[in-house]
Amino acid sequence: MNNGKICVSVCAETADELIEQIKRAEDLADIIEIRFDCLEEIQVEKVWNSPISSKEEICTFRPKGQGGKRNLSKKDRFEFWTSGNSTDWVDFEVDLYEMNVVWNHWKTICSHHDFNGVPENLDEIYNKLKAVNADVLKIASQADDITDSIALWKLLEKAKSENKQIIPIAMGEAGKWTRILGLAHGAFMTYAALETGSETAPGQISARDLIETYRAKEHNEETEVYGIIGGNTSYSMSPYMHNAAFKFHKLNAVFVPFQVKNLDEFIKRFVRPETREIELNLKGFSVTIPHKQAIIKHLDFVDETAREIGAVNTVKIVDGKLYGYNTDAQGFIEPLKNAYGDLKDTKVAVIGNGGAARACIYALRREEAKVTIYARDTEKAKSLADELNVSLAELEIETSNFNSFDVVVNATPLGTIGEFQNETPATAERIKNVHLVYDLVYNPFETRLLREAKSVGVPSIGGLAMLVSQAMAQFEIWTNLDAPMKEMSRAALRKLQS
Repeated sequence: MNNGKICVSVCAETADELIEQIKRAEDLADIIEIRFDCLEEIQVEKVWNSPISSKEEICTFRPKGQGGKRNLSKKDRFEFWTSGNSTDWVDFEVDLYEMNVVWNHWKTICSHHDFNGVPENLDEIYNKLKAVNADVLKIASQADDITDSIALWKLLEKAKSENKQIIPIAMGEAGKWTRILGLAHGAFMTYAALETGSETAPGQISARDLIETYRAKEHNEETEVYGIIGGNTSYSMSPYMHNAAFKFHKLNAVFVPFQVKNLDEFIKRFVRPETREIELNLKGFSVTIPHKQAIIKHLDFVDETAREIGAVNTVKIVDGKLYGYNTDAQGFIEPLKNAYGDLKDTKVAVIGNGGAARACIYALRREEAKVTIYARDTEKAKSLADELNVSLAELEIETSNFNSFDVVVNATPLGTIGEFQNETPATAERIKNVHLVYDLVYNPFETRLLREAKSVGVPSIGGLAMLVSQAMAQFEIWTNLDAPMKEMSRAALRKLQS
């Protein structure tokens, strides 16, 4: 447990909407930030002079240059702040403090926001904010890669040594970890959205996720940290599954997103004991696109399965050493065997030739299945087919027929939520004689390929089965405990259907 607070930030155009949001935030928040800059001008007074919540309130009137919703001059802001005083906290930018107005009837936050990146003169900004003698300092800067957030994180130690309260936030997906772990390492507060879709700053997490999924207020500096490293972690289900498992076993552990562009810098500055710049008690991480192969050169040990597949999706850290594993193959094959049975001599079409396909083919070959890779670029796929000793065929999205196969596996992004959601590698007519369809895509829960299979009565497995199975294997590698399948499945499904 830590002493930090969760602040839910609310923002609406009308006073009635804002008051309704404040009431909803009361069940989740320790403090509620009321963003007056979101209100239409004529609505301000209705809220400003009327205490609304039983929780502490922060009043904020932020100019557009600092992330606010309106173009506000210093005069506009000064007049606003001198028009009322019914609040607990106020959040000012440093230029208002320089007007030498007495703010001693409120508790104060002095804040600075930079949406272009982490400024090089961060220490200078910190010292400028510190000089106004506010109760709490807040510095928020955009992070595009996880290592951008290191300088902000270091302000925690600096402030602690100077007996100052601080809220350092790296904004954006690459900075989410600072919002989750900040309280455990001494941050005064972390900001949360009332709900998904109502974020008031980039990378803000919903209050419910912060409390129930990440359990941000329950952690301390001894908490074991795990995470997922990938080029885009915003769609990952891993935090929901693994945090549910940690909670089930009552472990002092948390799983967070680590958005990593530069893998070499991440390993150097976050992970390796001899070069890392901050201490997070990092114990392991899962690895996703595009780092599954590149991570191998950084590892001290790679298990046989990962070595043969040529990709690692799980890293465990023991006494500073990095151990690499691949649970994709196991995660793929177990649901398939449970649904289909013995796979020896089974004819399987694997559509795709990327990292996921590679793990699938490896697992199928170990079960002595007869595999054919279907790829649009057969030249690129030939080396994989030759290496794993399987057949190769050209994939024609409109015409390829799979009715001569027993099992069809989709290991492409076709059907994934977003631009590919309405696409499928095969229509019903071309899979109607297949015994089983297995789509590795898990978001959406029911893809177009699964609907095509259902329309002709072909049994199917969705990607959630593999997702949970490989995550269970990861959890057991990291903790040496049995993975709670029911809790992990339920957590992922709840998120997918939310």
